[in-house]
Amino acid sequence: MQYIQITKNNIANEHICCALGAKQYEHAVLEKKNWLSERMEDGLVFLRLDERAKVFIEYMPAEKAWVPIKAPNYMYINCLWISGRYKECGHGKQLLAKCIEDAKTLGMDGIVHIVGQKKLPYLSDKRYFEHMGFHIVDEADPYFELAVLKWNDQAVTPAFKSSVETTIDFKEGISIFYTAQCPYAVGIVEQLRAIAEERSVAFHAHRLKTREEAQQAAAVWTTFSMYYNDKFLTHEIMSPNKFAKLLDKLL
Repeated sequence: MQYIQITKNNIANEHICCALGAKQYEHAVLEKKNWLSERMEDGLVFLRLDERAKVFIEYMPAEKAWVPIKAPNYMYINCLWISGRYKECGHGKQLLAKCIEDAKTLGMDGIVHIVGQKKLPYLSDKRYFEHMGFHIVDEADPYFELAVLKWNDQAVTPAFKSSVETTIDFKEGISIFYTAQCPYAVGIVEQLRAIAEERSVAFHAHRLKTREEAQQAAAVWTTFSMYYNDKFLTHEIMSPNKFAKLLDKLL
């Protein structure tokens, strides 16, 4: 099987693996494609299996990444996703090898990626990355860790920015911070808002629209982070039904 690179020239006609199929989410898929196209100007690479499958890697220079980390001269992996029957076929290793090759060609010192302390939805399993030679170099509450593969021993060690330790000026109720990096996040927000309003719960959605906003965010997982009052709830992009159950439990 072959891999193909999604570029500004072909992205309009190619699927992007995590795209939602339902008609109601078409706008979210377009938002994601627009986000990808704009980031390609910053060196973003999107490689996927030449099949209709969720097998892909997305990476870019860490200085340009939309996350609050300090990792000068590193490559940052936005997402590495291998699903379904394509697991255990070596795709993760091959896609990661391509990322390493590109980083070394650019003279970078290593690769950095945010993982979870345990296996969680939307977060890479740190055990896989540790198996591939990565080491955990920093952590942030409640369960985020920074995994690094470094081949230059003299290079700085990446870390989360101090902004992740700051207190967000929360409003009462549900607060969500998100970007267009994931179509699920863009597509689901208004549905969650409607559910909150049905229960008379205040709902505040904050879309991070620039790299600068994302890099100075207090939320580690800028793709999607949900809070209730001043308490972090989850980074998981919930279905409306699951969100309704969560609200009922909170109330």
